[in-house]
Amino acid sequence: MEAVFSNFDDYLKAFGLTIGLFVVSGVASLVWGTVLAVLRVGPVSVLNKAAAVYVTLFRNTPLLMIFIFMAIAMPKLGYNFKFVEDVEIGGYNISAFFVRATIALTLYTSAFVCEAMRSGVNAVPIGQAEAGRAIGLTFSQSMRLIVLPQASRAIIPPMTSVQIALLKNTSIAAAFGIAEATATMRGLTNGNADQRIGIFLAFAIGYVVVVEVISFSSLLVERKVRVAR
Repeated sequence: MEAVFSNFDDYLKAFGLTIGLFVVSGVASLVWGTVLAVLRVGPVSVLNKAAAVYVTLFRNTPLLMIFIFMAIAMPKLGYNFKFVEDVEIGGYNISAFFVRATIALTLYTSAFVCEAMRSGVNAVPIGQAEAGRAIGLTFSQSMRLIVLPQASRAIIPPMTSVQIALLKNTSIAAAFGIAEATATMRGLTNGNADQRIGIFLAFAIGYVVVVEVISFSSLLVERKVRVAR
């Protein structure tokens, strides 16, 4: 693992970028996926069907195809899509490919978040929502105050699986010039062919550590919710 130790700063930066992709995409997909789940269980038929079409489309489209669209087709669609160019936030330069990668990951992952949320909502007895409507709550108030807080207990395990899958899916960004962990691993192995096994193990351990942190955090949240119940 001499190549890894001699390039340890690049190793840390690579996993920092991977975690950055994961956090930004994870938060965005959680928000958008929750909106989709509310639409799917909502009373408006048109919005319900539109959300169902979205979920079906993105769940059955390979993530690589979405990346290809965002990286190649999106910049050629015209002036209105210049939001996917390089931006500067708080003095840090964010590359266009990072922005496009987070959009691609968000669009894809939100479909799975939606289904995990919907399964949790369906696990809440329908009498809970009916009781909310009986005391005068609107649909949105009933979802926000009664259904979603109870559904959150049931969605923690499937949501953890979705987030772990998202972390691993960030590796696809390596094919589009983003120097995250997988891309850095490929660069090191190309320059140090005699150390490929050690380099691979070092990056595999890095992924395992990050995944275990996610799993442990999820377990803590699940235990806290269980005690609160």
